[in-house]
Amino acid sequence: MQYSIEDKAYLWDIVDACEDILQFTKCISFEQFESDKIRRFAVERQLLVIGEASKRLSSSAKDNFPTVEWKKITGLRNIIAHEYGEIITERIWIVV
Repeated sequence: MQYSIEDKAYLWDIVDACEDILQFTKCISFEQFESDKIRRFAVERQLLVIGEASKRLSSSAKDNFPTVEWKKITGLRNIIAHEYGEIITERIWIVV
């Protein structure tokens, strides 16, 4: 399938953010993640990027990845973006 320039950019953003998350969480425990505010915020930011790119990705592009739960990804983005209280760190860690 040929992807539009926009879809290519969104897919790139998703892959790039996933790679960043893997780097940020490599070889650390949940306790280390939970106690490191900067690392948590960095991961949350990348999850926002993934969610926003997923939201903007065309339906035809999404159809090429049928095992990806696009609605859950967008839902997590909405939780991170709009829950101004404390984000549940355990939920973020499970996703990561």
